[in-house]
Amino acid sequence: MKVLVIGSGGREHALVWKLAQSEKAEKVFAAPGNGGTAMEEKAENIFADGAAHRPDARADAWANARADPLTEEGQEKLLAFAKKEAVDLVVVGPEAPLGAGIVDRFRAAGLAIVGPDKKAARLETSKVYSKSFMEKYGIRSAKSRNFKNLPEALEYTDKYFGKAKKTGQRTLQHPLQQSLPRPLVIKADGLAAGKGVVITCDAEEAKKTLRSFMKDGVLGEAGKSLVIEEYLEGFEVSMLAAVDVVPGKKGVIKPFLPSRDHKSIFEGGRGPNTGGMGAIAPLKNFTPALQKDFEKFILAPTLKGMEAEKMEYRGFIFFGLMVQDGLSYLLEYNVRLGDPEAQALLPLMDSDFAELCLAIAEGRLSGFSIRWKEGAVCAPVVAAGGYPGSYRGGDPIAINPEGLKRTGAKLFVAGAQRGAGGPSGSGLRTAGGRVLSVSALGSDADDAFAKAYEALRCVSFDDMYYRKDIGRESREI
Repeated sequence: MKVLVIGSGGREHALVWKLAQSEKAEKVFAAPGNGGTAMEEKAENIFADGAAHRPDARADAWANARADPLTEEGQEKLLAFAKKEAVDLVVVGPEAPLGAGIVDRFRAAGLAIVGPDKKAARLETSKVYSKSFMEKYGIRSAKSRNFKNLPEALEYTDKYFGKAKKTGQRTLQHPLQQSLPRPLVIKADGLAAGKGVVITCDAEEAKKTLRSFMKDGVLGEAGKSLVIEEYLEGFEVSMLAAVDVVPGKKGVIKPFLPSRDHKSIFEGGRGPNTGGMGAIAPLKNFTPALQKDFEKFILAPTLKGMEAEKMEYRGFIFFGLMVQDGLSYLLEYNVRLGDPEAQALLPLMDSDFAELCLAIAEGRLSGFSIRWKEGAVCAPVVAAGGYPGSYRGGDPIAINPEGLKRTGAKLFVAGAQRGAGGPSGSGLRTAGGRVLSVSALGSDADDAFAKAYEALRCVSFDDMYYRKDIGRESREI
């Protein structure tokens, strides 16, 4: 069969790689793909403008693609291509095209596509809708309030920090925050490319954030309304799952192995948040008891809510969890696979991923058994110097293929494109903030960690940066 993967990041490279492993996959198209997808067996990048191959191009900029899936015109181009090439299955990687209704358009045209429709995608595209959904269906989550009015949000913030000061409310479990009030979590309502969540212990910083979102419009329409949420303290878990929910039928959600993303830029959970500096799977501290708690108080009511709201959701979902005092709380939904969690989980999957995607798209997930390999995966991310702030592009990437082969690790490209002059025969140049990740499968977590960091020594480019503690379970605040 022929498969079309929509997206251009590290997650999409992992999707193309995993789909191409299926004996049923004859061809895997990536639109627009990246320098890594272009090199995979059976794979071909499409609608990648010449600009996408310039050294200074941004790999995550849809403007570099000749078929932008966020626009009606771009979606029609992709649909026409899929029909012309007799594509059997479409898999959507990132959230923005899902929020733009690409699934609705393709499904109406009779194509098998993996992803929620536009209505169901609101679980990620609107934090306000998401929180109201959690409250309506009794899903355990942090307490929160929604705001569309800046003065009201500022007044609430003043009262919160004023009360904390008077009562001596403190976050005592982290030595760096013993003398600070318990933080507030400010979340922009809409999609904000990972920049829409701010956690702060400081009243002035909180108010500055509110003004920048709601008054100055630094996030555009995404920040005009927002959620202010209580801060939960514990450890984070990413639970990805396959979903098959169709109105009028009994739905099913099948969870993957638990994984963890490391968001902060610096070791030990310090510094600003990023799109993700690495992931590990599975997790020793997510016990069977916690799994049961998650399924009872988060997964089951989520499925009940999807059925009650008559959602058309045939795709993947991401439950962002915080485990506090032995209980799982839902922080957020993502309506697709996580990035970089996918780069850790897909190498662990022992099932035919193309078959799984077909079962989802065709409403047959209930009869599909997801199998997993023994062992663990560590997948640290390599970034361009300066990320998540400004960074340079166009640097040639040197890769030692023999050294990489000895580790058994797989390199997944994110922000890199094919370009003339790359050293060591790689032909790759940097073209984004998160440039690539190495995903190493080991017999256990320690073995995976050792192999991943040995593999990282086989990659180099000017001013490259990576965290040295992915998989060492440094607690993040």
